[in-house]
Amino acid sequence: MNVPLSALIWFPAIGALLLQLLGFVKKEKDIKSIAVLFTTVALGLNLAVLSKSNSGTYLFQAVESVSWIENLGIRYLVGYDGISFWLTVLTTLMTLIIVVATPDTTKNLRGFFGLVLLLETAMLGSFCALDLVLFFSFFELTLIPMFFLVSLWGGPNRNKAAAKFVIYTFAGSIFMLVGIVALAIQHQKVTGQLDFSIINIQASVASGKFWANALQAQTLIFWALALGFMVKTPAFPFHSWIGDTYAESPTAGPILSSVMVKMGSYGFLRFCLPLFPEAVQSQAPVFMAIATIGILYGALVAIAQTDMRRMIAYSSLSHMGFVLLGIFSLSYKGMIGGSFQQFSHGITTGLLVILVGYLVEKHGTGDMNAFGGLKAKMPLFAGLFLLGMLGSVGLPTTNGFIGEFLALMGAYETGARGLFGLSPGFAIASGLGVVLGAVYLFVMFQKVFYGPVKVTEGPDWQDIPVSKALPAFVLVFFVFVGGLYPNLFFGPMEASTQATRLMAISEATKRPSWKDKPEEVTIRVALEDPMQGQYIRAGSERLISSARLHGNVDEKREIR
Repeated sequence: MNVPLSALIWFPAIGALLLQLLGFVKKEKDIKSIAVLFTTVALGLNLAVLSKSNSGTYLFQAVESVSWIENLGIRYLVGYDGISFWLTVLTTLMTLIIVVATPDTTKNLRGFFGLVLLLETAMLGSFCALDLVLFFSFFELTLIPMFFLVSLWGGPNRNKAAAKFVIYTFAGSIFMLVGIVALAIQHQKVTGQLDFSIINIQASVASGKFWANALQAQTLIFWALALGFMVKTPAFPFHSWIGDTYAESPTAGPILSSVMVKMGSYGFLRFCLPLFPEAVQSQAPVFMAIATIGILYGALVAIAQTDMRRMIAYSSLSHMGFVLLGIFSLSYKGMIGGSFQQFSHGITTGLLVILVGYLVEKHGTGDMNAFGGLKAKMPLFAGLFLLGMLGSVGLPTTNGFIGEFLALMGAYETGARGLFGLSPGFAIASGLGVVLGAVYLFVMFQKVFYGPVKVTEGPDWQDIPVSKALPAFVLVFFVFVGGLYPNLFFGPMEASTQATRLMAISEATKRPSWKDKPEEVTIRVALEDPMQGQYIRAGSERLISSARLHGNVDEKREIR
């Protein structure tokens, strides 16, 4: 049975509405059970949609197109590919875990879960929208539920944190909207049609016509979109909202934020690289510098924190720097590593936030100096925390190692070859961030779990019950499956990642296009790859590994 992609996108929002209408359900336990049901079904719909996917093609799948504002060329256009594949899984999985981990004692549980479900729809829509206006609508919709989650259920400074989050994100979105309109107008100049479909715009870019004689405009529009994505990622220096948001949010806030920040890095992969190839190549050194500064600055600020939630926030700034590092290395290894790091960061950060949230719920503070000796009192909790911390550190056999290692390797290889004006110094300096990450995480672990016991005795300080630890067990499972069997995760994203890369670095007329026909049984050798000699076939059933060719070639051969 084929499940429409729209059913997945809109089901959580329908669940949010129904949850509010079921006013006769009064008990908090029953309200939570209904929310668990909605989020479980959403995850099931997600898996049902993706079970029909073709992991070898970079073309969009499960595409739905309905005219929305016809006179302006705006459509309800959704679909997914390998880049959005694991991000939709991360969204539905983490939303379910949030609902399961939220205490029954949370005030106004009905409203709380309604906002969580609405935010799930907004994030899924952002990862699946193929029309720029539709993407912007979903992108902005995330602000509403997140603002109320922080301002109504957050800590003492929740109003300030919520306001800062909205102001930063909305300011970045203004530039993005200007860029979106400029893209559509440029498409009208080239083709005579006003269109916001990224499929059609990218096809024109791939032909070389879109930016002909407009390279300066390309750079300006690129930066308009990039600013919005940098705020959301967050990237240095547009990061200051993240510390307050993590510290003042309820436990669900940082977990949702760890998924929501992927909308920024996803935006670079989905929009910036395919639509602005020359600008991406010329601005790659700038973004590599931004990524490196973010990695080191985030780690150094995390070392100085005493509040565990703020430390995780600045740790996220550092880890998302590795995502940008991999993406703008413009190498296959780096981009695969950056794409994978998006998923692994969401898993490890979610795990740590859940466990820190449990301590805050029991003790009322996230100050690591308020704890001590918890390893003896809470051995199961300490073990889960250690495993999550090792994943965040990037220990081999964990998912964190795979993403960071490939991002660093890709950045070093590109820099060593002097491609795109990059230097291996970016990778070397960023490698220090791994060391600094181990410093602040192990210092925190030592303060909280070793030394003299500072918490009072009582039933609240019994070890974490297995029922409450269940979400953490699920995330620990992904930490090690991702580290031991990364090819399970690489498979669905390989074709789309390589195609996106070639859209950004290939010469005009030699770029893959999302309008390529899947029935063409041909190889397109878009550009000699100086790293691997790997090429992508138009509408391919799999990636084609070929021997290195001498010189750039554009040829078609039948596959026998």
